[in-house]
Amino acid sequence: MNRVLPAVRLRVPTHEDAFVWHRIFDDPDVMEFQGGRASELSVYEELTARQRRHDAELGFCLWTVLDESGRVIGFTGAQPWERKWGPAGEIEIGWRLGREHWGRGYVTAAARQTVDRVRAAGVPSVVAMVDARNSRSIAVTQRLGMRLTETFTTAASRRTGHCYRLDLPAADGA
Repeated sequence: MNRVLPAVRLRVPTHEDAFVWHRIFDDPDVMEFQGGRASELSVYEELTARQRRHDAELGFCLWTVLDESGRVIGFTGAQPWERKWGPAGEIEIGWRLGREHWGRGYVTAAARQTVDRVRAAGVPSVVAMVDARNSRSIAVTQRLGMRLTETFTTAASRRTGHCYRLDLPAADGA
């Protein structure tokens, strides 16, 4: 079934977005695969600041996702994988939305824009690290055409996860 995806806009996160992210991610369902609870506000303040640096230095980041009305509903984007385990040195794409926005196609629409922007920045491939139980995110990877390349055990939680990969040939076919 091919449905029409909603219009979304991506923008570099502002300092104010840290407060909104903190509020909309303060939901056990949203954070189920991220430790079960929202981080402290200071974590989101640091995260939005880091994303502004990534955008300035790399040309991509975890962008704030805005719905059709311009309301902040979450984030999607790409950033370097910085952990010692997993796909070291790779660019990871990811997403997180407030619970009330699930199931409407926002993540798929935003993730497709992310893929286009990262490709335009010259990134040859991306990975998505997904908890093996997260069927919603796995479905998004499939809609993006990603392929499962590795199964791993996370370092801290000791949970099974999947690494999905998508090669990004240059838009001009080069």
